[in-house]
Amino acid sequence: MANPSETVLDIYRWTVEDYHRLVEAGILDENSRVELLNGQIVQMSPIGKLHAACVDRLSDLFRDILGKSVIIRVQNPIIPDAHSEPEPDISILKRKANFYADGHPRPEDILLVVEVADTTLEKDRTTKKELYAAAGITEYWIINLPDQQVEQYLDPSGEDYRLTHTYKLGQSVESTLLGTAPVNHILPLD
Repeated sequence: MANPSETVLDIYRWTVEDYHRLVEAGILDENSRVELLNGQIVQMSPIGKLHAACVDRLSDLFRDILGKSVIIRVQNPIIPDAHSEPEPDISILKRKANFYADGHPRPEDILLVVEVADTTLEKDRTTKKELYAAAGITEYWIINLPDQQVEQYLDPSGEDYRLTHTYKLGQSVESTLLGTAPVNHILPLD
């Protein structure tokens, strides 16, 4: 007889289709601060003033560097796999005439994903990094507000990235997509 403490539970993993049906049925409100990660519906943290300022700075910086050659999405869904629909702070996408009106971007559309982390640093370094790497998203940044640094992840392999770079104030992020991006133009000033 199995020991009850050793029982393994089979947890149902929601699909993106299931998730959308919950919204259509009114079970989840479209404005709910939740996202689907690895089949689980996860509460999103409130957005603080430094977090919001950083997202705004990034959006301006990326627009200045890239112009209209790409689509810059702010806190809108992407679909890295059949069981996830995260809402990264910023995603830079291949330009598409209909602006993805026919469906949220998939991995082949995504050039860069950025998460701004204050209270979410652990989740962004584990769950989200693993999710984005497994989807083959080539470049992922974490704007680490507590440590005032930018963490850049490149070259996905399985559920991790082969290359990691950390940039502090006074340094510049080197990116194939963006060229050089000064950290001082990314991190918000208190």
